[in-house]
Amino acid sequence: MSHAPSAPRPFLPAAGHDWLLPFYDPMTRLLGGGALHGALLAQAAIAPGQRVLDVGCGTGTLATRLARERRDVEVVGLDPDPKALAIARRKVERAGVAARFERGYGDALPFPDASFDRVLSSMMFHHLDLATKRGMLAEVLRVLRTGGSFHLVDFGASTGGHHHGLLGRVFLRSEHVGEGDDATIAALFRAAGFADVERIGERRMLFARVAFHRGAKPDGR
Repeated sequence: MSHAPSAPRPFLPAAGHDWLLPFYDPMTRLLGGGALHGALLAQAAIAPGQRVLDVGCGTGTLATRLARERRDVEVVGLDPDPKALAIARRKVERAGVAARFERGYGDALPFPDASFDRVLSSMMFHHLDLATKRGMLAEVLRVLRTGGSFHLVDFGASTGGHHHGLLGRVFLRSEHVGEGDDATIAALFRAAGFADVERIGERRMLFARVAFHRGAKPDGR
């Protein structure tokens, strides 16, 4: 089964505020987003012919990079922000690569069961409250094919309370930053039904630590 497209509902824009969206990509580069994306893609070990979903794709930087580096895979990005998606579509057009972007929410993915080999999520999980995190993980498991895997990078355990300062106040506006420590994320993965759950590693950003997590869809799910 699959969800019909959800009616628009409140969401936190990628940059925290709509007026900051033009600055989002330069700031992401400044904060080391390119290195995070490279590490996430390496962790995902994507094979030729696979279908890959980027949940919370924002302005499409990760999806565009994947489509440019791996023209032998199908790339789909999903985000609730139509302004960010407009940037993402222009980005892939300029790059001359193929990636599809759709509007939607992580806890109501508008895709059939078992339709992706890999699902990626970069620096968006902290935007969600606990119930929405659980809903998103259930949906990711649903759309993964057996043996497929979910790869996530987000703030790690030591982040709580350390995102103060101008950049933190402006770009990390979510009230849920600091709620998802490494142990909590692993527990949520397992509760959703993921197998082989593990924390891959961590990196330091300008004002916070981020951690990489993965989980696989087991047989019979």
